[in-house]
Amino acid sequence: MRIALFQGAPRPLDVPGNLERLQHQAQLAAARGAQLLVCPEMYLSGYNIGLTQVERLAEAEDGPSAMAVVEIAQAHRIAIVYGYPERGDDGALYNSVQLIDAHGRSLCNYRKTHLFGELDRAMFSAGADHFPVVELDGWKVGMLICYDIEFPENARRLALAGAELILVPTANMTPYDFVCQVTVRSRAQENQCYLVYANYCGAEGEIQYCGQSSIIGPDGSLLAMAGRDECQLLAELEHERLVQGREAFPYLTDLRRELHRG
Repeated sequence: MRIALFQGAPRPLDVPGNLERLQHQAQLAAARGAQLLVCPEMYLSGYNIGLTQVERLAEAEDGPSAMAVVEIAQAHRIAIVYGYPERGDDGALYNSVQLIDAHGRSLCNYRKTHLFGELDRAMFSAGADHFPVVELDGWKVGMLICYDIEFPENARRLALAGAELILVPTANMTPYDFVCQVTVRSRAQENQCYLVYANYCGAEGEIQYCGQSSIIGPDGSLLAMAGRDECQLLAELEHERLVQGREAFPYLTDLRRELHRG
C-alpha cells in the first residue's frame, strides 16, 4: 500500500475551506499513486477552537461534511482519514476521526479515549471502550488520536487485535517534540506495526504546532518525516517487512497475556 500524509497549518472554523483543501490533497495523493490519505486531528474545524465553536460545528458521523468527504474519496478513488468534531447520538461531543474508503464507505469511526488536559476536557467527552480494527485493501488498520498514542497500552491493544497499521491524526504542539521524534517510533517497533502520525504545523491561537509528521516502519525506521512546514509525505508499506519484524522481535507472541489481564 502507498500512503500519503498531509501536514499543514490549521484553518480554524473554515469547514468549507478545509474540505476544498482536502479535495486538492486527495487529488495530489491519488496522482502520486497513494491508496490512502491521512490528515491531522480535528482537521475539518481546527483543534483549538473552544467549546462554543465545537458545539456549533459538531456533526454526526454521517453528516453533511462526511458526505462531502465521501464524494472526494469516490472522485479520486482514494481512502481518506480525517479528524472532526462529532455529535453523538447521545448528544455528547467527541474528538473523532473517520476512515472513508475509496468507494465512499465508512469503515471506522473512532472517538479519542484519552483527553489531553483542560484543552480537550473543556470541549469533549472521552470515547468509550471501542478500539476497532478494520480491513482496508488487505491491511488490518486501527486508529488512535494524538495523546492516545502516548499510552503504550492503546497501541498494544490494537496490535494484539491484529492491527498491522496504526493511523494517528494528531495536533501535537511544542514543547512535546519528543513524542514526534521518539515515542511514535517506539510504538511502531514494540508492536511491529506500521504507524502514520499526521500532525499540524504553524500556529493556532497560543498553540505552536511542532510538525514533524512521520510514516514509520514496523522496525521503528522513518520511511518519511516532515519538518515544520506544510507538505505531503508519501511512503510504501510492504507486508514482508511486518513478517520480518515480528520474526526478529516476537513481542506479540512472547507476551504472557495472563500476567496483564485487568
